[in-house]
Amino acid sequence: MLPLVAVLTAVWGTNWVLFPLAVHEVSVWSFRAVCLLGSGALLLAVARAKGMSVHVPAPQRKPLAIAALAYLVIWNVGSTYAAILIPSGQAAVLGFTMPLWATLISWLVLGERPSARLACSVALASGGVAFLAFAARDSYASAPLGFVLGLAAGIGWACGTLLLKRARLTVAPIVSTGWQLLIAGIPILIVALATGSYTPFVPSWTSMIVIAYITIVPMALGNIAWFSIVDMMPASVSGLSTVMVPMVAMVTGAIVRGEPLGPLQLGAMACCGASLLLVLVRPQAPAAVGP
Repeated sequence: MLPLVAVLTAVWGTNWVLFPLAVHEVSVWSFRAVCLLGSGALLLAVARAKGMSVHVPAPQRKPLAIAALAYLVIWNVGSTYAAILIPSGQAAVLGFTMPLWATLISWLVLGERPSARLACSVALASGGVAFLAFAARDSYASAPLGFVLGLAAGIGWACGTLLLKRARLTVAPIVSTGWQLLIAGIPILIVALATGSYTPFVPSWTSMIVIAYITIVPMALGNIAWFSIVDMMPASVSGLSTVMVPMVAMVTGAIVRGEPLGPLQLGAMACCGASLLLVLVRPQAPAAVGP
């Protein structure tokens, strides 16, 4: 579990600072269509090359598609626009409020009351988000749409994860991930074509390298790690495994783009780190004492 969390934190945390570069010459819709369709096709091709079946049982196709639309479409469009409108680290923080929404939806809609340990972990993560929201209040005030889209991305991610968890898929994570990426890429491609966002031209090598990296590493490998974690843990708990991602995004943004990194941001990192430890590191039961 911890290796998967480490991989996810690294590849998703360093991803946000690349968004403005990725959409410098192409639209958000074109960029996301290429990433989703390319990474989905890549994963299914790898699965076939390994001799795995890419068939999804008929009863599981509808929930798989709905989960993909709720998570990957809303997340990819909302998070990309948010990262353009406000500092990338702050956009990451808003998107990664997902554990809070997943816990609230599980409790209020599904009747799954959180344990005291989970509630404490969510409270710590929320405290970290509050620190960062206060630090970035000027950015949010000047670009309220970025704030709204960042939160929408987190809510969409939470809804999609809960839907997927209840679908009880029996296919391998690489196969379900590949199909979800392809399904989500289709409506985004349609919008790109309908709005004229897609125009045939050859972008610079910088743009092509950045888009190729995002397609292969954060989108393909990162989502395999994520859906593997979801498969092993409850949705609200798996969401908390990502709380350090925006912290890495903030450090990366500070190094690469000179984004703010001060006491409030460091305090947020401490809260989120404690939240992650609380939910992933379980205390060992005391050894039995003989008579």
